[in-house]
Amino acid sequence: MDVELREVTQANWQDALHLAVFPDQQRFVADYTPIVAIALAKAYLHLGGATWIPYAIYAGPTMVGFVALAYESGTPDQYWIFHFFIDQRYQGRGYGRAALRCFIELVKREHPTCQLLQLVVHPENRQAQRLYLAAGFYLSGTERWGEPVYQLAVRGAQ
Repeated sequence: MDVELREVTQANWQDALHLAVFPDQQRFVADYTPIVAIALAKAYLHLGGATWIPYAIYAGPTMVGFVALAYESGTPDQYWIFHFFIDQRYQGRGYGRAALRCFIELVKREHPTCQLLQLVVHPENRQAQRLYLAAGFYLSGTERWGEPVYQLAVRGAQ
């Protein structure tokens, strides 16, 4: 499956605001809606002193999802995935798996100092847990924001 990540910009931010998950999935992705607005605010505010890069996920010309990268410059292990989701209209078609692979490759290519990619997963989100484990993430044994941390060694020794 061919997907592409494009930064959210002035050209596509309004389209991205229309992306949404099913209501029962909302708590897995963000506390507020629209999810993309929260991520864009974090990017603008540099929440936590991090650099935030929001990406729209495209399948051809169609925007099907969203993901954000947050990282602290100069640190090899403070790269985080936030707000990763596929719009409710496009779920179940393999876009999530393809987008995650694409995202990992983007991080490897554009962030050569990154050694460790991390994320948290809501404990009840079994589908996301399976997705991340299948992609090579592992449970770190720690929690952040009350959720288990998953990690992926991007390069170098972990």
